Amino acid sequence: MDIRQSYLAMIRAFPGGWDAIVGALGMSRDALENRIYERKGQGVLVETALQIQKFSDTTHFAAAVATASGGTFVKLPADLSDENEVLLDKFQALYAELGQFSADFNEAKKDDNIDARERKILEDDGARIHKVLSELMAITFRIYCPNGGEAGGDK
Repeated sequence: MDIRQSYLAMIRAFPGGWDAIVGALGMSRDALENRIYERKGQGVLVETALQIQKFSDTTHFAAAVATASGGTFVKLPADLSDENEVLLDKFQALYAELGQFSADFNEAKKDDNIDARERKILEDDGARIHKVLSELMAITFRIYCPNGGEAGGDK
């Protein structure tokens, strides 16, 4: 999903769609459309995109920015009251993804040649492993590091 698609998805996710979101933002539909479709030299300000994201209770804009930056958006669970269970769930998800990668790897190399389809499968497996591992690390740092896991904090 690109940035513009994220705006449109957030608007669709907001109860009432376009008419409701422009009212919440305090602008006309034409004004918002001009910004989203970059008409007349206009564009959506980051602050406006974040406000639409908040109103729509989605993470579409964050995910689109992460994708445009060559990364992946990792949403952390809001409730870490049972820290051990959250971490255990992430470790289990990581093991499951590694198991799938191992099975796909063994199947792909069976004929001593990895074709384009098999390569895509392995790359997708790797992307899922990376995402789960990133989530696991972020949750770990949020739980066990001072300042919610921000770099440079001392205990």
